[in-house]
Amino acid sequence: MSRASPNSAKLTSRWRIGCNMPNYRLSYFKIRGRAETARYIFAYSGIKYEENTIDIADWPNLKNSLIFKQIPVLNVDNIIINQSSAIARYLARETGLAGKSNLEQARVDAIVDTINDFMNMFPWTEKNQVVKQKIMEDVFANNIPLLLDGLSKLLGDQMWFVGDSVTWADFHWAVCSITLTNLNVDTLHNHPTLLALKERVEALPKIAAWIEQRPKTPL
Repeated sequence: MSRASPNSAKLTSRWRIGCNMPNYRLSYFKIRGRAETARYIFAYSGIKYEENTIDIADWPNLKNSLIFKQIPVLNVDNIIINQSSAIARYLARETGLAGKSNLEQARVDAIVDTINDFMNMFPWTEKNQVVKQKIMEDVFANNIPLLLDGLSKLLGDQMWFVGDSVTWADFHWAVCSITLTNLNVDTLHNHPTLLALKERVEALPKIAAWIEQRPKTPL
């Protein structure tokens, strides 16, 4: 039988009673991008954090100060966490959004990692626009349908991907689906349950409030 992590109750109770709150500083560009899932977790959980917006002009200098030359990074009481999924997973575990048991957490992680595998197929950094467009079209034609069909089967007729309450896998899907539909407005045309899940996440009051106030950016 899968059991919840022995530290999960202690960690999530910390937020409920409002003690020992770490200082958080999230550094990223002024886009949704790879930091948005973490922002959804912050918003939903009501956790205060500092948004350190990186200007493109300042990026070369900041980049040289980072061990892996990448953002986002999350500063937690002067301890740096890199990698967007590690950041979101840490926050989800701290706030009870990672799954209610070890098995649920594994299922949540698998969904997030699968979404990332497919999103990483897009040529985000390709400079040649002709090449970029061709690869984009190929990914939408040959890869994204597999992702959407699989996610639809996993979701079935449930409200959320895993268990009986929202997890960060639902947040991550909602975030990535914005990018997919911005690139191709018909992406979810044949997947109404995935569209409905996106809309359920966006209708959560604290998420809706964040969406209303966040900068409007294409990515």
